[in-house]
Amino acid sequence: MKQFGKIFKFELKNYLANKVFAGVTIFLVVLLAVVMFFPKIIDAVKGTEDEGDTTPGELAVMLVSDSDADMTEYVSAAFEEAFTDYEVKVVTDGADQIKQQISDGDAECAFVIDGLSSYTYYVNNLSMYDSNTEIADAILQNLYQMHAMAESGMSAEQIQDILSMQITHETEMLGKDQMKNYFYTYIMIFALYMVILLYGQMVATNVATEKSSRAMEVLITSAKPVSMMFGKVIASCLAGFVQLLAVFGSAFLFYNLNKDSWGDNGIVASIFDMPIELLIFMLIFFILGFVIYAFLFGAVGSTVSKLEDINTAVMPITMLFVIAFMVVMFSLAGNSVDTPVMVACSYIPFTSPMAMFTRIAMSTVPWYEIAISIAILVASVIGVGVLSAKIYRIGVLMYGNAPKPKDLFKALKQA
Repeated sequence: MKQFGKIFKFELKNYLANKVFAGVTIFLVVLLAVVMFFPKIIDAVKGTEDEGDTTPGELAVMLVSDSDADMTEYVSAAFEEAFTDYEVKVVTDGADQIKQQISDGDAECAFVIDGLSSYTYYVNNLSMYDSNTEIADAILQNLYQMHAMAESGMSAEQIQDILSMQITHETEMLGKDQMKNYFYTYIMIFALYMVILLYGQMVATNVATEKSSRAMEVLITSAKPVSMMFGKVIASCLAGFVQLLAVFGSAFLFYNLNKDSWGDNGIVASIFDMPIELLIFMLIFFILGFVIYAFLFGAVGSTVSKLEDINTAVMPITMLFVIAFMVVMFSLAGNSVDTPVMVACSYIPFTSPMAMFTRIAMSTVPWYEIAISIAILVASVIGVGVLSAKIYRIGVLMYGNAPKPKDLFKALKQA
């Protein structure tokens, strides 16, 4: 335990004193501050622009031409009520004249209405966010229904009662709100993906650096391999946790400082309103998932003699994790997260941190399945940790080309 404590403190100090570690953390905190303060920044910029303007801004012009003179008054009134961001002008010009006005910039768009069931929409540059035709469709459909009901002899009051009928409904949720929990799940999976790839690579690189400097040959004789491996991995895990706590803690603080500015934005509010039960499961699977992969990265790093061989050596582990990530992401995009593949992945230690958490967040999972998954994962972490320590002890004394898996198994068997 004393050896573990010394190695743990030494490795943790190296991580926290690393300039890249501090720089990335500060950058992410500043970036989140900008994002969380964005509504206030926009309001401040708009306020400055408004103070500098001496004349109020003009609305964009929308032209409306209706072939049915009897309905023109109703059409123009409906368009003026719906398109509040435009100055709606009723014209009798022909299509060529209307197109010329739009090309010259005198108008932004125009509706040439042939009847309540047909029209032509003219616009110079069609924006990908242009929803004017959808609004116009709803307007004309409503007017068409009113006109048809009036011709059938219905009174204005009867027409109004029919068109203003509001449908009410109630939703009784017996399981999980997938729309709300989707954001928690996505953030946890993406954070785990980034942390494992970043810190796993750092663990492997640190081990390989110590091996290339021959420092391991001295350390391995004065400290147990298990203490060294667990000290390095737990230190990297804690460093990553501190970084995530700084990033997400600052995001939570900045959000609460700007909560009023975000208003009723349900997506942003749901991210910072995670249920405590889900938060506990997220921490459990996040920590265990990170540790098991960190052990693998550390073991592989001990078998490499040159730093330039690190990327090639860790490629199988990286691919294994990427496959697990893709399986979970495809399940999130599908109709169900309880597919046979996801259920199986919930018990495989290399995929369960993401798969089981996704199922917990997005569906109803029996408690015994969760308990079995966590038990398998904990046992696998301990087993992989001990095995990695043995590989570490053998690997740091091997130089030259990276040993093949069969050579490592032979050395482990002999040891």
